[in-house]
Amino acid sequence: MPQTIASDHGQLTSLRVHADDNVRVALKDLPADSEIDDDGGRVLRLAEAIRHKHKFALQDLAGGDTVIMYGVTVGRATRPIPAGTAITTANTEHSTATTKPQAQRGEWHAPDVTAFATTSFAGYHRPDGQVGTANVWLVVPLVFCENRNIDVLRQCVADALGEDPYRDYKRMARELLHGAAGSVADEPPGARLFPNVDGVRFLTHTLGCGGTDDDAQALCRLLAGYICHPNVAGATVLSLGCQKAQIDMLKSAVAERDPGGLRPVHYLEQQASLSETALIREALTTIFDGLAEANRVERTPAPLSALTLGVECGGSDGFSGLSANPLVGAVVDRLVALGGSGILSEFPELCGVEHELIARCRDDAVAERFRALMDAYQQHAARVGADFSMNPSPGNIRDGLITDAMKSAGAAKKGGDSPVVDVLDYTEPRTRAGLNLLCSPGNDVESTTALAGSGANLILFTTGLGTPTGNPITPVLKISSNSELAERMSDVIDFDAGPIIRGEVNIDALAEHLLRLCIDTASGRYLPRAVQLAQYDFIPWKRGVSL
Repeated sequence: MPQTIASDHGQLTSLRVHADDNVRVALKDLPADSEIDDDGGRVLRLAEAIRHKHKFALQDLAGGDTVIMYGVTVGRATRPIPAGTAITTANTEHSTATTKPQAQRGEWHAPDVTAFATTSFAGYHRPDGQVGTANVWLVVPLVFCENRNIDVLRQCVADALGEDPYRDYKRMARELLHGAAGSVADEPPGARLFPNVDGVRFLTHTLGCGGTDDDAQALCRLLAGYICHPNVAGATVLSLGCQKAQIDMLKSAVAERDPGGLRPVHYLEQQASLSETALIREALTTIFDGLAEANRVERTPAPLSALTLGVECGGSDGFSGLSANPLVGAVVDRLVALGGSGILSEFPELCGVEHELIARCRDDAVAERFRALMDAYQQHAARVGADFSMNPSPGNIRDGLITDAMKSAGAAKKGGDSPVVDVLDYTEPRTRAGLNLLCSPGNDVESTTALAGSGANLILFTTGLGTPTGNPITPVLKISSNSELAERMSDVIDFDAGPIIRGEVNIDALAEHLLRLCIDTASGRYLPRAVQLAQYDFIPWKRGVSL
């Protein structure tokens, strides 16, 4: 698929993304009677005012005609739409009927990455050969019954490292910490006891019991993906004992990811413990011993091929598919050319561009896996009275994403143009270098949770409306589609793609800057806003039903 915007257009007021499109995007608020050059030598007069980020018809459309953007079908006119009139939910509905794919298998031309040929990042090398972009100790509940104990541990550790119904436990934590780290009498104020560790991360969730066997297994596979993640030095797992998600199930899932048993994991069961105090003491001991062990690992140079970028969008707007998403796609392409990997998720937001992705699959087996997972997902949604066409949120629609197909055509840009080397079901780990597709829902947090679980050690998250989402173990960089958002939510946004919309810089040039920010983040030289805000969201995807 071609780049969506060029660098030499100057201060454009509207944009026709692809030569086959029969709509244009307003890049600024356009009053009625504005004269628009349609790129074909014809001047179009707007029949009504068009808000920025919204689309308007370039020709008269009859009811039933297809609406085309990015060169693909993004909707169907439900009534006549005169030229110069806005595309809205009142005159357009979701449609995925399409034309011949723009991409074809085997025709990808990798971008020039000579400038990064000898570049490395400072990562944490693991015994299994993986390289982390962070170094954390993980504390995991197997069932929601343990969430309260997780919160106890969270507060105790925070107090010992640096909040008071847990006064006695906090005193215990301080005593255990000083024993694990050695004497701190000579430490200057504010000194970090474990300078090579990025912290302790605590997961909570609502699963583990009362659901289907498949949900319990999926939870254990997801948790195993976190425990065995390259950003995780080790883990402490709390179990109640009687729940459906049993310790043995998690151990088995961990063994699949870490057959050599190289990752230290401590399993504690409350129903087998003498008391809650004994459980908390043992858990704190494993955490502080683990921190001391993790602190022995220092950052050292690693090739960019060890990076896996998860790509995500949330709070998307009408500019996301023109600036932030293709920018991220250009970064993914560069990383793939350097031997690294990308993971594109959110299957509901690939609806309507399946043919493009199938054409990019490296072989028929990969293409068939994508078809099968997409079909199964849509059939499951249909059984509960839902459809992918319901995906756009009120905020999406308000800011110009009228149909799911329109949203999908822009969202898929995050995957760049490189071949699809593999298709993963939820919780499956990435094993092939290159661009992977991951079956996950469109829910921002469920999807970022899945990306990290499948091995993404850095996540690029695009937003046009502003989303504060982060992840407990994987650094998340926020890229805004427009500069107004980057200025208004500067405490959330890490990188501004707005200059693309204004024609001040092209995507290729800005991709070099974003890739360097990725390298700085992976090396610990840049701390993402989500990490600064301690935004550590974790929501497993529940596919089954509660029983």
